[in-house]
Amino acid sequence: MSTPPAEPPRPDEFTTFMRAYQDMVFSTAARLTANDAQAEDIAQDVFVRAFEHFAQLRHSANAGGWLRTVARHLTLNYLTRHRRRWRLFSELRSFEDAVGTDEAGPEWLLGEAPMVETPLAELDGEQRRRSVDEALRQLPDHQRLPLVLYHFEELSYQQIAQQLRVSLAKVKTDMHRGRLALLAHFRSHGLAPSAGASGR
Repeated sequence: MSTPPAEPPRPDEFTTFMRAYQDMVFSTAARLTANDAQAEDIAQDVFVRAFEHFAQLRHSANAGGWLRTVARHLTLNYLTRHRRRWRLFSELRSFEDAVGTDEAGPEWLLGEAPMVETPLAELDGEQRRRSVDEALRQLPDHQRLPLVLYHFEELSYQQIAQQLRVSLAKVKTDMHRGRLALLAHFRSHGLAPSAGASGR
């Protein structure tokens, strides 16, 4: 007995689908590019791909994950083509200041570890997200990209190295220095404890 053909999507069905995921797709691209206009262009490309595969996506429980993956890949492809500056940073610079500290850093900045009471910790989730996004935008690409891929896209260090086509040591060093830069940013805005401050 043959399976009846799938019912074609209604004209408004893709619009509803797109509205459900557009914020997530845009946020994924915006955090990586630190540029809202570029993120909007990338988001449009993502939904063009989604429209082409809508017959498979419309009833898929994994549609969100598929969109996030496509958004990440398209964004990284864009950055590889148009923003290669971060690749020019010398890999010959001394890494001694980061050796043994690749797992260290102010993880509390992203709400992922216990932290002392600070103005940042006391912000609500949306305010903290905006503060973190603003701080990330101040970082150079070679520091921001691995931090976003690790903390927001949940990639491992090895996966980040493969995605960015750099060494694992460079990923760890850039993340360490990026975390220090974030910490300095939040301290300068009164949102982080000063050096030497201790928890209660």
